[in-house]
Amino acid sequence: MKHISILVPQGAILGSLEGSRQLLTQVNAFVKMQGQPPLFKVQLVGLCRETPVSGGLFTVHADHLLEEITHTDLIIIPAVDGNIEEAVEKNKRFIPWITQQYQQGAEVASLCMGAFILASTGLLRGRKCATHWMAANDFRRMFPDVELLTEKIITDEQGIYSSGGAFSYQNLILHLIEKYAGRELAILSAKVFAIEIDRISQSSFMMFQGQKDHEDALVRKAQDFIESNFTERITVEQLSDRLAINRRSLERRFKKATGNTVNEYMQRVKIEAAKKSFEVSRKNINEVMYDVGYSDTKAFRVIFKKTTGMTPLDYRNKYNKQAAAL
Repeated sequence: MKHISILVPQGAILGSLEGSRQLLTQVNAFVKMQGQPPLFKVQLVGLCRETPVSGGLFTVHADHLLEEITHTDLIIIPAVDGNIEEAVEKNKRFIPWITQQYQQGAEVASLCMGAFILASTGLLRGRKCATHWMAANDFRRMFPDVELLTEKIITDEQGIYSSGGAFSYQNLILHLIEKYAGRELAILSAKVFAIEIDRISQSSFMMFQGQKDHEDALVRKAQDFIESNFTERITVEQLSDRLAINRRSLERRFKKATGNTVNEYMQRVKIEAAKKSFEVSRKNINEVMYDVGYSDTKAFRVIFKKTTGMTPLDYRNKYNKQAAAL
């Protein structure tokens, strides 16, 4: 039997905590119906017996206190809400315990914003991780030595797992069920809980908000100009001339401040504008393409799919019922 410890952090989001517990304990119910012993021993582990979660709206009762668990096989870190740095500070007592358990052979999984607690252990250094796409800028700022994969629903690397935003945690729990209990039980769980199994990307959900949490005023001017003139075909040379800086210096400073090259940033701004147009207008693909400054149909389709994981037509049909009915 695999011992699974679901942590109860202060400020946890109840959905990912209780949803994980339900999925895993349901597997035990499935195998019991087949006359087999339970596969998982699922326990809630807290820093105290009663922990307020979801902004204090609910209280979770822990089965065990942290110091009572000397060995476990899998640690699950649910999502937390509120100010993320404060959340990490409030739950720092978990960090040495997680590290010790991993060193003793336990695996560790973070759900959504739980990735910040996991990354605080140092176990993700030089490794890949997913979290909510809205938290990407904060995560990169706080943990520059972790390779954040903003588009991924799941990461799985050397016994450390993570999930993307919000309800993506369901896909990670299904992934773990498949690993520990087999594909058949994972599919059964997906059907019973009505979860779309094997989703791999959260790209179609992501909204590009710019990366302006930096102190470089010149780069911020460049970003503002790009965002105000995304319908135009701006070159890096034109932008550098406008800002009275040589291209090489602009590229270097822009990449350092935003994590994107100038051209990547331009593309993301254009594609975000195209996405919004597909969602609310009845314009066809070519009309939207021209509106955001593209004239090459093939190039637009390639960049759009690379950014969102979907073709322009599929994206429009998914998010715009009126346009899809035409």
